[in-house]
Amino acid sequence: MQDPFYHKEKRRKKTRLLAADAWLDSALYDFWQSVGRGYTNVEDFFSRFRISGFKRFFVEILSDGLSFAAIGMVLVTGLALPAFDATASGRFNKAEDISVTFLDRYGNEVGRRGIRSDDSYPLDKLPDYFVRATLATEDQHFYRHFGIDVFGTLRALLSNAQGEGSLQGGSSITQQLAKNLFLSNERTLERKIKEAYLSVWLEWHYTKDEILKLYFDRAYMGGGNFGAAAAAEFYFGKRITDVTLAEAAMLAGLFKAPTKYAPHVDLAAARGRANVVLSRMVDAGFLTEGQVTAARRNPAVPVDRSAELNSPNHFLDYAFEQTKKIIAESDTRSNSFVVRTTIDPVLQSYAEDAVTSVVREQGEAFNVSEAAMVVTEPNGAIRAMVGGMDYGKSQFNRAIVPNRQPGSAFKLFDYATTFELIPEYDPDTVVSGATQCIGNWCPKNYSGNSVGRISLISAFQQSINTVPVNLSIKTGRQPIADFAHKIGLTNDFPVTRSLALGAASVSVIDMTSSYAVFANDGYRATAFGITRINTLGGDLVYEADVDAPRERLVSERTVTYMNRMLRAVVEHGTGRRALIEGVPSVGKTGTTSSYRDAWFCGFTGNYVAAVWFGNDDYRPTKNLTGGTLPTIAWQKFMAYAHTNIEIKPVSGVDFEPAPFVIASAEPTVEATQPERPPGLKPEAARKLLEVADRLRDALGALSPEPPAGQAVLSTLPARPSVEAL
Repeated sequence: MQDPFYHKEKRRKKTRLLAADAWLDSALYDFWQSVGRGYTNVEDFFSRFRISGFKRFFVEILSDGLSFAAIGMVLVTGLALPAFDATASGRFNKAEDISVTFLDRYGNEVGRRGIRSDDSYPLDKLPDYFVRATLATEDQHFYRHFGIDVFGTLRALLSNAQGEGSLQGGSSITQQLAKNLFLSNERTLERKIKEAYLSVWLEWHYTKDEILKLYFDRAYMGGGNFGAAAAAEFYFGKRITDVTLAEAAMLAGLFKAPTKYAPHVDLAAARGRANVVLSRMVDAGFLTEGQVTAARRNPAVPVDRSAELNSPNHFLDYAFEQTKKIIAESDTRSNSFVVRTTIDPVLQSYAEDAVTSVVREQGEAFNVSEAAMVVTEPNGAIRAMVGGMDYGKSQFNRAIVPNRQPGSAFKLFDYATTFELIPEYDPDTVVSGATQCIGNWCPKNYSGNSVGRISLISAFQQSINTVPVNLSIKTGRQPIADFAHKIGLTNDFPVTRSLALGAASVSVIDMTSSYAVFANDGYRATAFGITRINTLGGDLVYEADVDAPRERLVSERTVTYMNRMLRAVVEHGTGRRALIEGVPSVGKTGTTSSYRDAWFCGFTGNYVAAVWFGNDDYRPTKNLTGGTLPTIAWQKFMAYAHTNIEIKPVSGVDFEPAPFVIASAEPTVEATQPERPPGLKPEAARKLLEVADRLRDALGALSPEPPAGQAVLSTLPARPSVEAL
């Protein structure tokens, strides 16, 4: 009988599984045994190269060096990718490709902007001493390095670390060209890395002579000139092939700092720099001291550009940027234009004199070094723009950059918003002046004292801080910000608790536009400086529509109220120094915390002007307020500007302007009674006496010793007393 538990097929399956398991075990065993034997063989092989002792140190260094080199190559490739992208298009940076001639409001030329370039001279036609002067100053090892002068860079870093102030930088000519062709002027580590890679790329793709030629043609050399040929024509009125050694040295000195060493900006600095260039040529062995002696004794004399220095340069920079935007939106293909502007040369000179004279006379006492002013007519036409004290030293236009807080000058927006939103309020409305805290912020008045109930006009003329803050709580802060943007402010700013007190970044030109709305009876008065643009051939590109319908931004009621309050500031408030005899002047002062910014913004029926005083580095002044220097400068300009013109009234201001009388050309009769000359103050008298004493001593030291017994006759009178002076 067959066993019911016996299954032949199952027993055969179990045998196959056991065989597979045995094969797998054997295979794994054999594999690991092979790996072990292989590893042992490798160890046995490398054991023949085992090094011990002092030699092992060098092997480890080499091994680690190769490892770090591999890592470095990966890192270098990653850093090089942005530079490769810059060269992928095969295009260089586009230089300024338009030339603009600017005319004033009367049609007279006031300046030029744009390019002056000339790349028509091959390298072998340039004077040999000009090429050598450039190499000696900028890159003595130009023909020996691979694009980066490693030793020159290390030498420059060491010199800067030691504070030697050397005029020779660390960038090679190739690096400078790479920056000009591909990069911007920003000072960042990323740009320097790109510059290094692009320098190597240029060396791979161009010969040394081609790089040098590109450098001479594309380098900016001041005065709107790109390239050495254009600079020679501009500064010396001659072709680059005709320049002398002294002129070539002055041109070569412009590459590093074209604005600082431009001869039409600072001739003494340009000649000093040229002398350094001549010394470097001698040090490099290009010339001998005897060969440069004549150039030292007879320095280069540039073409007189004094007329251009008197140009309204800050305004021209502003107008040039506006011109480029307008041209970019047009379909013209011309690259030369004539632009008619709104600038008035007489008013521009008045504005410059008012600002600079006040800073020079009283700036040191208040620890203030910079100022800016924008003057417009009530419709927004810019008549004057002062962007700083000295354009030659700084081209930064402080009149158009929105980076300053207006302080109490911002209160114009607070009160105007209140009158717009709350119809029952007028300047005589009495409100609470008590301090209301917003969270943990509690505003304080300038005097530190709190006030009770006070009228709006009194609070405005005294520049009380608590009242506009209380009004902002009632109206909301966002409507104030919206109103400010609507009538003139273009910069975005955060709507904070202290907005009512001027915690916003604004520009002088925007503050002028905002106040001009109230001088323009509530209609839009955005500042503009261009009225017409034509091509050099006469084709019209742009023309401002002066007859376009005006947009009302502020109600007539609010304009009347605000002008009345602005007049109160000048008559009885913080802006009393802005009073002008026979002229209805109105305005508002502004002072920021820590006395960093001081303002006066105001207008008459004829002109609108905003004035700012402060320091570029934001350091505090010595208690400078808007009611002092800014108001003095504003009043000084307005007094000039309203001479011999018809005085226009201001809406809402009860004032009888002085009658318009044309000055007689006939000579006046001299007064018969001579005026007594003014007396000297004791301090000035003492200084004069000290000078007299020093002069007496000097003359005594220079005179020969008299014979014995002979008296010496003094050539100076007896020393008077301070009281006599």
